[in-house]
Amino acid sequence: MSSSIRSNKPDNPSPSMRSAQEVIKQLNLAPHPEKGWYIQTFEDPAKTNNRSASTAIYYLLEKGEVSHWHRVLDATEIWHHYMGAPLQLSLSFNDGKPVRDQILGPNIFSNQAPQVIIEKGEWQRAKSMGQWTLVGCTVAPGFTFARFEMAPEGWEPRGSNPSGGV
Repeated sequence: MSSSIRSNKPDNPSPSMRSAQEVIKQLNLAPHPEKGWYIQTFEDPAKTNNRSASTAIYYLLEKGEVSHWHRVLDATEIWHHYMGAPLQLSLSFNDGKPVRDQILGPNIFSNQAPQVIIEKGEWQRAKSMGQWTLVGCTVAPGFTFARFEMAPEGWEPRGSNPSGGV
């Protein structure tokens, strides 16, 4: 067996047996302003209006962490599930319609989706449905904090049920 191939012996447990802190350390994640942990993994060198065409991050939430309501004003986000528990994404355009909950996860036969699209300007928040969740987020055009809006603490979109959902 090649030395570059690792086995699932007890000294190398499967990824699902790892702790959030082990994943955070392995991927060199840093605290994210909206809660959780992240690292930018890609910034497209192609530019559109002096802005990267797309960016990508890893993002991890631990049990009990709920991200703040936030939105990207002018870019579409594509969330991808990588490891750990499913992630509940609550989505709203703050238009009085009920908040929509989508489950980002690997089990397509249990109403989970391995990919969720969040439209530009759509409010969102996220919560791990287990001990921890590792996802990725690709943003196009590329993410910039200048086009990111975080809601004030305690804010809820019109049409939401603050005691339900995330």
